[in-house]
Amino acid sequence: MFLSRYPLFLVLVFQTGLAMLVPSVHALALGEFSESRIFFYAALLLILVASFVGIALQKHTRSALSQRDQLLILFGAFVGLPLLMAIPFQEAAGNLTYFEAYFEMVSSFTTTGASIFADPKAISPTLHLWRAEVAWLGGYVMLVAAAAILAPMHLGGYEVLGAMKGTRDLGRLTQSEVREGANARIGRWSQKIFPVYFGLTMILWFGLFVTGQDVTVALSHAMSILSTSGISPLGGLENTPTGVLPEFLMFVFLFAGLSRMTLLPDHPQGQGLWHDREFRIGVAVIILVPTLILARHWLAALDAADGSLVGAIWGGVFTTLSFLTTTGFVSQNWSMASAWSGHGTMEIVLIGLAIVGGGVATTAGGVKLLRVYALFGQGMREMDRLVYPSAIGQGGIRGRRITREGTHIAWIFFMLFAVTLAVVMTGLSLLGVGFEQAAILAVSALSTTGPLATYAGVEPILIGDLEPLAQAILMATMVIGRLEALALIALFNPDFWRG
Repeated sequence: MFLSRYPLFLVLVFQTGLAMLVPSVHALALGEFSESRIFFYAALLLILVASFVGIALQKHTRSALSQRDQLLILFGAFVGLPLLMAIPFQEAAGNLTYFEAYFEMVSSFTTTGASIFADPKAISPTLHLWRAEVAWLGGYVMLVAAAAILAPMHLGGYEVLGAMKGTRDLGRLTQSEVREGANARIGRWSQKIFPVYFGLTMILWFGLFVTGQDVTVALSHAMSILSTSGISPLGGLENTPTGVLPEFLMFVFLFAGLSRMTLLPDHPQGQGLWHDREFRIGVAVIILVPTLILARHWLAALDAADGSLVGAIWGGVFTTLSFLTTTGFVSQNWSMASAWSGHGTMEIVLIGLAIVGGGVATTAGGVKLLRVYALFGQGMREMDRLVYPSAIGQGGIRGRRITREGTHIAWIFFMLFAVTLAVVMTGLSLLGVGFEQAAILAVSALSTTGPLATYAGVEPILIGDLEPLAQAILMATMVIGRLEALALIALFNPDFWRG
């Protein structure tokens, strides 16, 4: 197998070079020959360097990567690959520093989607396509890493899943399976996930193109939906001239961010999508949040004949799912839903949805629905104990195991998430960022929901106006939010560095 013969990081560099051929061809088709040459030369350079170095190190490649090596490679991918991705981006943009280009690539590769460009017209369509493609690649890397690296280590949400499930799942592997043949395992999962991930992207691209979107805009939106990055060449769906029909298509594909069963080809036998706890919680949130938003004026507007009520409902439902999956696209009718709600603090709803996040082993960020489920279940049990202190706990062995292991780990992660938010907010505040803006930026970066910087405040936050140190803090927070604090803390475990 190809992945088992070459160093894994060099394979990622090689694939990055191949990915650069897409914007090169796109720029060539638009007649932008300078941009096309920049991406082609960068692609050729990465492919040749990765190939030659890989051949030289082929005999020294280990097939049995340790857990430490796997986490280091994953961390190095999200920190190191954007360094290479930023080279053609900075050269093609022209008026951009390398640090700013690196920020754009880190934001894209972590599927955050935040940008230093306040005006989307400041860069060319080819560069927008490159941002969306980098985010799409980052989402694919996370899907493979979740199944092949994080699940065997019981990280990335699988620490709760392993404690909750009595049947064999992705997170229940033997220790020999964890340590032996890591490259081969990653290769197998790559081959399983790519056809599903690529196929759904192409289907959505064709659907958006048929509904009237430009071919480049449709492709960028399709990759952004599957990767939950929220990157748009138009600056958002509210600027799309083709109406709400494309939103209906995107809405269907956004469900991929609610459950691992939508994109991962393997899941426990005999369990359908509706039986997944995360999916059911996500559907409940999609129904409950818009209902609460519109409840204030619901009865008084039932006789409305202008269709604004229907538009407000759709705007609330679509935007709720979008921010719950940490995509960050806002419906064209969201302003209508906000007006119908009668509340002046609708931004808090978007922030709360982004913090909750999507499903385990998806491209979504946030705390994750599975952890929220574990904490909610523990809260209900504690309330029962207050009312019936002598009662015997329900749920049998599985239920007691959820309380003892899964909930404890979920609470630890939630505390780490909150502490990280506090630290990032403090760092930004010390650099002169206002409290409200610091809170929004911290949640945006840690939950990998970049569009929060645009929609969660009274006025859009211009990231390009921040100091370089503040932007560096946000980049570090994006990486932490993408890999999650538990995975990074595992790198500091002394057991990982012994032997």
